[in-house]
Amino acid sequence: MTTKLVIGLDGAGSGDRALDFASDLATRLENCELLVAYVIEWSPFSFQTAEENAERHKRREEEISTALERIVTPAVDALTQKGMAARGVVRHGDVAQTLNAICEKEGGHQIIVCRSSEGGITKRIFGSSTANLVMSATVPVTVIG
Repeated sequence: MTTKLVIGLDGAGSGDRALDFASDLATRLENCELLVAYVIEWSPFSFQTAEENAERHKRREEEISTALERIVTPAVDALTQKGMAARGVVRHGDVAQTLNAICEKEGGHQIIVCRSSEGGITKRIFGSSTANLVMSATVPVTVIG
């Protein structure tokens, strides 16, 4: 049986720690696939004109392309160069909900993320994506400090 690990990247250097942990764990497992995921915060709730919606869709596609090019593909390439089975995905949405949905859809067994870098009043009011993921995920979540 293949163990699937979903690695949630945040586009910052802390994502490297999640990748390092996941690749180390993968070497200890007999058959492991790594799925590198990046979620672009996106709210579907917006009141816009048809023209604004068309522009928004174009922007979404550009954001996905940029995230793949700058964040996900380099991470996947680094993992595959180590001989690991890895692929990547970029989605828009709420980070916690979307990472969990990716994991469920792909049959993932665990989600690995780094601690959120949010601070101050934003974190106190809204909580962090990491905390929300830990509280709502349907699989175990490993949080790297």
